[in-house]
Amino acid sequence: MAETDFEDQERYEEEDREYRARYERRQRIRQERQRRMRRRRILRRALLLGMLAAVVLTVSVMKFGRKPGEDAVIPQKQEVEAMDQPDRPVTEQITDDMEEPRNTATEESGEEVPVYQFTQAEDMAVIDSEEVISTHAILVDESKDTIVASKGAGERIMPASMTKVLTVLVAAEQISEEDLDDTFTMTLEITDYAYTNDCSSVGFLNGENVTVRDLFYGTVLHSGGDAAVGLAVYVAGSQEAFVDLMNQKLEKLGIADSTHFTNCVGLYDEAHYSTVYDMAIIMKAAVQNDLCREFLSARTYTTVPTQQHPEGIEISNWFLRKIEDKDTGGEVLGAKTGYIVQSGNCAVSYGTSADGTPYICVTAGSTSSWRCIYDHVEIYNHYTVSE
Repeated sequence: MAETDFEDQERYEEEDREYRARYERRQRIRQERQRRMRRRRILRRALLLGMLAAVVLTVSVMKFGRKPGEDAVIPQKQEVEAMDQPDRPVTEQITDDMEEPRNTATEESGEEVPVYQFTQAEDMAVIDSEEVISTHAILVDESKDTIVASKGAGERIMPASMTKVLTVLVAAEQISEEDLDDTFTMTLEITDYAYTNDCSSVGFLNGENVTVRDLFYGTVLHSGGDAAVGLAVYVAGSQEAFVDLMNQKLEKLGIADSTHFTNCVGLYDEAHYSTVYDMAIIMKAAVQNDLCREFLSARTYTTVPTQQHPEGIEISNWFLRKIEDKDTGGEVLGAKTGYIVQSGNCAVSYGTSADGTPYICVTAGSTSSWRCIYDHVEIYNHYTVSE
């Protein structure tokens, strides 16, 4: 092992020791915060019950305390209003009186597709913990679609390899489960693309017959540029055509105004951008897809043996393996990291608290891969509250 590797390891271990030394103090602070928030919730519930009782009492007084003769006037008024209405089916009248659903969009075919939108929780927190180094962050209660805590959530970021969450989502929506055992022949153009752009690479070689399943796992676990481009070409015939599908998906998700992709890998491009809010939207869509959830939650995987790699290639999700021994107050179930100079270290993760509440956490702008992990640990610990 090179001397610099030892120095890096010592630095990481020192960071880990410092983090653990502060952890017990943060736990006490977090527990006190949880108690305060529980007290506030109890108070809010009591106030709501009081308001509800007041409303019921008011309605009862109005209904049973009305002066004689008033009941005869109201039906006449309603009858006149009904005569003024044009003849329409009852269902149309009801629909017009309802608020238009905010979580659906319509394709050109008229078919409705799901669109996710997050609203601020009543007690949404600003992420101001000194332990969170990331410049942008968001924590979403995925069960309620509410933002629990955030920092610069709507500001533009470079998503780096978090892009690949949408890559696997779009690909998964274009194939059937039977296609996973199909094979794809890697080309020199694909392997050179990963090499010349200095991408992470699984290590597939020109002419190697790789299963589609391996392309999915390679895209997520090893963040392989060769796997991601191979997946794009398999699905759409070219990366350009696949990126069109990605941007169409952004339209369907309702975030095309603030997110746009120019490649399926996450390479820097001024026209390739997103926000941590939008990345949380994309992650929510991904965890709703069974195939995507399978790939995003895998910790290790060995590719199918080929002539070029008779024993297969062992790959792993570094983020999941490193965070699994940290106390997040629950369990991190899936994740995808990213890094380019313009984005810093970033990651999107999906986890549950101790009571099973699902959360999505996205961060960008951290200073190292380790600090990015600790940012997620701190956010889960500090801003999730078990009932």
